[in-house]
Amino acid sequence: MTEELVHLDIDGPIAVITNDNPDKRNAFTDAMDQRLFEIIAELRQRSDLRAVIWRGEGHSFSSGRDVSAIGVKQGDLTHHELMTRGHRGILQIFDLDAPILVAMQGWSIGGSFQRALLCDIRVAAEGARFMLPEVGHGVIPDTGGVARLVQICGPGVVSDLVLTGRTMEADEALAHGIVSRVVPADELDATVRDMAERIAASPAVTVKMARRVIGRLTEPEIRASMGEELIGQTFINTSHDYAEFRAARAEKRDPIYNGS
Repeated sequence: MTEELVHLDIDGPIAVITNDNPDKRNAFTDAMDQRLFEIIAELRQRSDLRAVIWRGEGHSFSSGRDVSAIGVKQGDLTHHELMTRGHRGILQIFDLDAPILVAMQGWSIGGSFQRALLCDIRVAAEGARFMLPEVGHGVIPDTGGVARLVQICGPGVVSDLVLTGRTMEADEALAHGIVSRVVPADELDATVRDMAERIAASPAVTVKMARRVIGRLTEPEIRASMGEELIGQTFINTSHDYAEFRAARAEKRDPIYNGS
C-alpha cells in the first residue's frame, strides 16, 4: 500500500515521481519518506535519464507531515537517527545527473516545501500556497530548505516566513524567485512536461555540467545548514520549553517558557 502512495514512472528519458495520497493532500508518513528515498536511490543509478518531474495527485503537491504519524516511534530509531536518515535520503538528489522539476499546486507545507526547494526548478499553479509552520508547533524547519530560501530571497523574507508561519501566495513566491513560473492550474503538468522535454533534448553532458556548476555554488551552505538543524532540532526535542509547549497544549493552559 505504501508504495502506491509515492510511485515512479519512467517514460523514455523522463522520470516522474508522484505523491499519490490525495485524500490527505499528499501528507507524508515516515514510510512514504522511505519509499521516496528508495526512488531517488534508483534514479541515481540510471544513466539514461535526462530530467525528473516531481508532482502530486489531487489538490496539493504536499501538505507536509501526516499529523496522525507525528510522534509515532519508528522501531528502535531515536529522533536524531530519524532526522539523519531523512537528511541522507533527500540529499541524494544532489547526486543525480538529471535536474528535478517540481510541479506545485495547492499547498506545499513544511518539510515537503523544503524538499521542493532543494530541487532545481519549481513551477507553481495559480492559487498555490507555501508555508513553513514548524515554529508554531514548537520545532524548527529541519530539511535544508531554509538555507535555500536564504540563497533565493534573503534572511528578511525567510525570518518572516519561519518565525510567523504565515502563508505565501504563488505571486509573491514568483516575485521572490522561489518559483520560476506561475501558470493556470490546468496547464501545470503540461508546462512542466514541456520544460522537461526541452531539457531532455539538450546534450546530456552539457546539462550535467551546468547542474554541477550551479550545485557547487549552493550545496555547501545547504549541507552546513542541515548539520545545524540536526543539532538544533535534537536539542529542542529534549528541552524544557518543548516539554512545556506540549504540556500546556494538552492541559489547555498558557505555557511558561524559560528559554531552555
